[in-house]
Amino acid sequence: MMKIFIFVILFFHFNASFAQKPKLRWGADIESGAPFSYTDPADHKTVIGFEVEIVELLAKEMGMEVEYVQNSWDGLIAGLNRNDYDIVVNGLEITPDRAQVVHFSKPYYYTSESLVVRASNTNVATLDDLKNKRVGTLDGSLAQRILNQLTFPLTVVGYDEEIHSYSDLVIGRLDAVLLDEAIALYYAKPNIELKVVGGPIGYMEYGVVTRLNDPKFSRRVDAALEKIIENGSVQRILEKWNLWNAMSAKAWGKSAEPLTPPVAYDKYISEAWKKETIVQKLKRYASFLPLLGKGAIMTLEISTISMVLAMILGLLTALARLYGHPVVKWLAVAYVEVFRGTPLLIQLYLIFYGLPYVGLTLDPFVAAVLGLGLNYGSCEAENYRAGILSIPKTQMDAAQALGMNWFQSLRHIILPQAVKVVIPPVTNDFIALLKDSSLVSVISMVELTTVYGQLASSSFDYLGLGLLTALVYFVIGLPFVRLARYFESQLANNLPGEQRTRRARPKLFIF
Repeated sequence: MMKIFIFVILFFHFNASFAQKPKLRWGADIESGAPFSYTDPADHKTVIGFEVEIVELLAKEMGMEVEYVQNSWDGLIAGLNRNDYDIVVNGLEITPDRAQVVHFSKPYYYTSESLVVRASNTNVATLDDLKNKRVGTLDGSLAQRILNQLTFPLTVVGYDEEIHSYSDLVIGRLDAVLLDEAIALYYAKPNIELKVVGGPIGYMEYGVVTRLNDPKFSRRVDAALEKIIENGSVQRILEKWNLWNAMSAKAWGKSAEPLTPPVAYDKYISEAWKKETIVQKLKRYASFLPLLGKGAIMTLEISTISMVLAMILGLLTALARLYGHPVVKWLAVAYVEVFRGTPLLIQLYLIFYGLPYVGLTLDPFVAAVLGLGLNYGSCEAENYRAGILSIPKTQMDAAQALGMNWFQSLRHIILPQAVKVVIPPVTNDFIALLKDSSLVSVISMVELTTVYGQLASSSFDYLGLGLLTALVYFVIGLPFVRLARYFESQLANNLPGEQRTRRARPKLFIF
């Protein structure tokens, strides 16, 4: 009977495995916001947008299931070539330089750029009026290239997120914003303080992006996209999101008049621009807490493991620099100077996107821990070195005079005292690392800051949600702040009387 039972379990297990559809891994940045892909304001666990629906249709046509992978917009192509996902669909314009490193499908949307100014502005109507003006746009976009090609002087300000450029335009930091028509339709036209001026500028095409070295898969994607365009599915999606325009209609030989109402656009406008009472805002903030908590746990995991790695590297490097062979000393100094003297963000990019070019592809979590660990390890090395040097040399001499060898003297006499000295700065470094962990969002890690950006881009609430996120950082960092102060007080109490008086500090906080 037991054998029959085991056989039945294995039978259903293998059948379920065979029935499971292959995954279509889709790379995008949902912080890009509407109408591309963004967190549903009504259900923060759901991602919606016109590109979400196109990808779902593609996957269905290919007999696959969609698996979303978050990455920063400017790192999408690099992540694709790392094999982090199979396709990119995120408003990427088809350009000759990009087409040299990735494969673009037939366009699934045709559009242009829109110039937006403040509603009170009467001096800017065309690109020619931007002379000596400050103009915002999205980093790496076709709009930025258009602005950079203008022959007259102007200041081009690049942004990571579109909504920030329009916010700066409203408060007067910018004179104009040039972005895709679809972006202006959702973020500028509904805003009574802004207006779109002039006609369509330029011409662009959005395409599905696949790897150049996988032509067979690219042909499958192209064929599936061609089919859903021909049967009118893509047109219905564009109409639903109020994106159907004359350019797309002309390219596909269709009528420019939409056949279906823009229900998704109307729903977005009603939700994104509605006025909320204090009670409604508090309820919305409460609904954010589970997602922020999940991001906080990831932040704490990355930070804790990175700090353990940094402490180990720091101690070994300090010992190598103080007691090692001249070659080992030189390597230790080189490590400290290189990693302490270069930006953490560049190091993360090199580890995550650069190493695959030499055959080493790391998981995002591993790359994040390694980047933070190596960077802070160089700082901890200096902390440990200073701690060891603060111990009088006579203590090493005395220990060896009592019969201890060099290693025993170091282990039992020098290091315990040095560790006590460096505990406060090491604890402070951990608090700094906890905040610097927000940088790992650029290598497709979804931690606390990434969750904040995703929620804020869909709710238009960067202030209230930002304060809530800052509070979460404060709460998870507070125990370590108190721990650092505890060790500082313990260290001060263990010092000789004169030094203890000199180290005394007034208590400025109640915690």
